[in-house]
Amino acid sequence: MASGTVRIDVDGHVATLTISRPEKLNALDLDMLKALADAADEVEANANVRAAVLTGEGKGFSAGGDIKAWGGMLPQEFGHLWVRHGHRIFERLATLRIPLVAALNGHALGGGLELAGVADIRLAEEQIKIGLPETGLGMVPGWSGTQRLVRRFGAQAVRRMALGGEIFTAEEARLLGIVDAVVPTGNALAAARDYAQRIAARGPAATEIAKLMIASANGEDNGTAVEALGSILAAKTGDLKEGVASFSEKRPATFKGEW
Repeated sequence: MASGTVRIDVDGHVATLTISRPEKLNALDLDMLKALADAADEVEANANVRAAVLTGEGKGFSAGGDIKAWGGMLPQEFGHLWVRHGHRIFERLATLRIPLVAALNGHALGGGLELAGVADIRLAEEQIKIGLPETGLGMVPGWSGTQRLVRRFGAQAVRRMALGGEIFTAEEARLLGIVDAVVPTGNALAAARDYAQRIAARGPAATEIAKLMIASANGEDNGTAVEALGSILAAKTGDLKEGVASFSEKRPATFKGEW
């Protein structure tokens, strides 16, 4: 299916989300951010989907935020309409109930690297470059580049990119833990789909719970993870069934402490 500038293709238990603005190296604008949010909702609502792949069309994964989309904004507009809005959408992708594998088929720079950072697994083609060039424009990373990326990649790697302006090759990024594997040019999407199939073959409930537990251990989304796990557990209890039945029958509940 299509969702604006993000295509969604489902094959068995795996969904592929493709950012589709190849003429701009998949640079992100407000329409694309909305399309990503819509795609996240659509994929998560499909109970048959157990894993997802995120990639870019053409030669680039994503060149980041489109300067033409935000360059003329007033400071308040930039902070609220661009940064906070993008932050919410990236958080939505990072907290998908299903594991997400990023197929980095081209450069992932600035907001493009922040987008790659929402994935649980990143596979990069050998020719790509990775970096956070924002300070060279007098700007700072705004879509969790100094937050989620530090938690997931480590502070020193982010310092080198954000402060020193270093641009890493795919292999350098692998050695730093920014990507999980490097594959030959043209192979990222196939490799990511294979990895997603590997995930989808495992216990879907256990995989979803493990993702929540790992996020909590990493200091991400602790409140949501704890409440989601607690709610799943409570929803399986006999006490909940009794509580719902008593409400429907307009009688006092008789709880038996049944798990």
